[in-house]
Amino acid sequence: MSSIILILLMVVFMYFFMIRPQQKQRKEHQSMMSKLRPGDHVVTIGRLHGVVSEVNEKEKTVTLDCEGIYLTFDLVAIQRVVSANKANTSNETKPADTKEAPKEEAAPQETKAEDKAEDSAEDGENTDSAK
Repeated sequence: MSSIILILLMVVFMYFFMIRPQQKQRKEHQSMMSKLRPGDHVVTIGRLHGVVSEVNEKEKTVTLDCEGIYLTFDLVAIQRVVSANKANTSNETKPADTKEAPKEEAAPQETKAEDKAEDSAEDGENTDSAK
């Protein structure tokens, strides 16, 4: 009797910690694939990054544009989708940050140059007065 209860507990444990999470993950992947549209940035299971050029629902394939090279994959080969809006937003913020950084760094460098000029002028006065 106790062995039957032990076996049932193991089955319940396996369901909640192995089978159920896999089913949930499969449903999330299917919903992600149904929302896949041209222009979306994706990563395949082979870690290939590309932009969706065409989705063929009938044959369950997707064509990716990888810097001018068009490759066709099965839909299940898409690991994750990075929407086009998120990719454009992250690319737009990076150049803006790099433009601001030199301006901030330029001001301290100018003051350092001015300080050096003042120091050298003072050194020049000191050396003249010492002579």
